[in-house]
Amino acid sequence: MKKSTIVIVLALMISVFSCSTKDKSSITTVSVEEMQTLMALENVQLVDVRTPIEHKVGHIANSQNIDYNSPTFDDDITKLDKDKPVILYCQKGGRSAKCADKLLEAGFKKIFDLKGGFSEWEHVDLKLNL
Repeated sequence: MKKSTIVIVLALMISVFSCSTKDKSSITTVSVEEMQTLMALENVQLVDVRTPIEHKVGHIANSQNIDYNSPTFDDDITKLDKDKPVILYCQKGGRSAKCADKLLEAGFKKIFDLKGGFSEWEHVDLKLNL
């Protein structure tokens, strides 16, 4: 019963957020709770855009680290699948918002940005990979 509810919610979220135009409406800011639901999808790409040092100190489980400030950032994001949903987070939300804009320009279709970043995730006290 719980799985079917999650599937229904995810299907609704995807249908609401799947926009083919390349505008800000293609980037969705999500709460920690909404992010948990999105992470239940098999094809989601969870990306931590903080520095490797920040990532090493603590990060959300199963996230890949692509440093927004790295000189190789633009090349690094090309390794992501443009057709799969991408969830971004940084420490508080600034870098991930900038990264979301770059992904949008690069043709990514479904971009989600964690409101409040890793700080908010820690505050809500969810499962961390430290």
